[in-house]
Amino acid sequence: MGILTVKDSTIKTIKANNTDYICITDIAKQKNPLEPKDVVKNWLRSKNTLEYLGLWEALNNPDFKGVEFDPLLKEAGSHSFTMSPSRWIETTNSIGLIARNGTYAQRDIAFKFASWVSVEFELYLIKEFQRLKADEQKQLGWSVKRELAKINYQIQTDAIKHNLMPPELTPAQKSFIYADEADMLNVALFGMTAAEWHKSNPELKGNIRDYANINQLICLSNMENLNSVFINDGISQEERLERLNKIAIQQMNVLENIAKKRFLSLENESEEIKNGISN
Repeated sequence: MGILTVKDSTIKTIKANNTDYICITDIAKQKNPLEPKDVVKNWLRSKNTLEYLGLWEALNNPDFKGVEFDPLLKEAGSHSFTMSPSRWIETTNSIGLIARNGTYAQRDIAFKFASWVSVEFELYLIKEFQRLKADEQKQLGWSVKRELAKINYQIQTDAIKHNLMPPELTPAQKSFIYADEADMLNVALFGMTAAEWHKSNPELKGNIRDYANINQLICLSNMENLNSVFINDGISQEERLERLNKIAIQQMNVLENIAKKRFLSLENESEEIKNGISN
């Protein structure tokens, strides 16, 4: 479950069947903080709302009960007509709405509901939702880069095994050589060994690489590949450390400049949205 903070309001989100859903009961509190369920029911009574929901289900839900939907659409808008999320879901086999400690709607439907509640709130909601998805992508990207670094580490250990590892070494001695090479990269990129990092961060679990950002992981992955090539070429560790440190500085500068440009682009987009709301 994710949380969106929109204009000091907390909006819950969930993912079901690989689809994002936003709690419209939370959104409804903008209109009626005490009885948000009534706001949702009033929205569902509208003929325009049911037409939209029916079309959305027809396009996205192969099991939508269109025959049961038609009588509801004819009744919608009349003074005697009532509709609740649970009735809509049970009658039409809807997947656009989910009743789960409140009513959740697929994100497109949730944005439609938000625009009915407040156009301004809808714009802020969309912006915050985009930020949440961007954060999720960053985390996914971090995980992918971490796995890539681990794979490239195996390439590096293979180069060590065939070029730096005398066959008569004990397992403990071999482990020391692997760790020494890994620490050489730590020094080249982070400026410290694993032991130095642990000493400076005794409260943190894991290792220095678990706390690297995406740019550092990209750089680390590249350095592991290059170190493998340097090892195969017979270059000494001292020279490899010097080369890799220069490469790390150059690559981190490039990656950070790219990140700054993306940040400025997002800032400009945010200002445009704010200006659009105020105008």
